[in-house]
Amino acid sequence: MSSPKDFETLVQDHYRDLYHFAYSLTRAESEASDLVQETFHIWAKKGSQLRELRSAKSWLFTTLHREFLQARRHQTRFPEVELDDVQEDLPPAAASLANTLDAATVLAALGELATAYRAPLALYYLQDYSYREIADVLDVPLGTVQSRIARGKARLLEMLTGSSERPGIEETSAGEGGAA
Repeated sequence: MSSPKDFETLVQDHYRDLYHFAYSLTRAESEASDLVQETFHIWAKKGSQLRELRSAKSWLFTTLHREFLQARRHQTRFPEVELDDVQEDLPPAAASLANTLDAATVLAALGELATAYRAPLALYYLQDYSYREIADVLDVPLGTVQSRIARGKARLLEMLTGSSERPGIEETSAGEGGAA
């Protein structure tokens, strides 16, 4: 698929079947539409790598199914919950903090953390990696990942609020390759 005309033809030929498949998986019109759109988006980026164009239909269905499974895994790991139901689980932070912070401020503070804390926090919160996946990527024990994320969050909160909620957490307490 090299030209926009070829892409349009591919969409015309397969949209309806892909949508029906997506709807059978999700049982929601908007989710099905999003899955089909994402599938065609991936095709636009990677479809040229397919050697046999007659395999396009199979590739599209496989890609849609993979995207569906990935979305379900994400929903399982990060379920939507009502704020009132998890109020007691939230970290202690002033309500005014949420109104004054923006993503750039938080990312800048994250960039100031020691690498031992920054890497696991970035992988967990920005890349949606599990603790196990982070342990594999960083080649450290699972417990080390857990403690670094906990300490990194505490240090990040301290940096953003200007207060020490948990004294004794130093940026240098975890070396680049050391435990915890």
